Amino acid sequence: MAEQSLVNMSENTGLGKVEIAPEVIEVIAGIAASEVDGLANMRGNFATGVVEKFGKKSHSKGVKVELAEDGIVIDVYVVLDFGVSIPEVAQKIQSNIRQTLKTMTSLDISEVNVHVVGLQMEKDSSDEAQ
Repeated sequence: MAEQSLVNMSENTGLGKVEIAPEVIEVIAGIAASEVDGLANMRGNFATGVVEKFGKKSHSKGVKVELAEDGIVIDVYVVLDFGVSIPEVAQKIQSNIRQTLKTMTSLDISEVNVHVVGLQMEKDSSDEAQ
């Protein structure tokens, strides 16, 4: 099965066709996820870590988009703040990604899967002083 590289958005308006690359969906989903309180950061790989050291922000870090026959599947890999309600934050991430993509692209997303891959522990300033 050949993987589709663009999402076709044509509606026979006579003006032409509109296609959206999966990378654009990744960026939109990454920004939407980072807006949710309780999210410490997104999981990236070694390459995105190196790129961010040089000052370039990778908005699609931790987001994987799959264009399947039954719809668009988004997997988000996140690190949450310690002490937050994991199901509540995960649901907010799913809702925000779905709503943002619907508003910006009019795409219906079949799945938004949130993978919690770690917790960020808060460093207490009184512990550092000792």
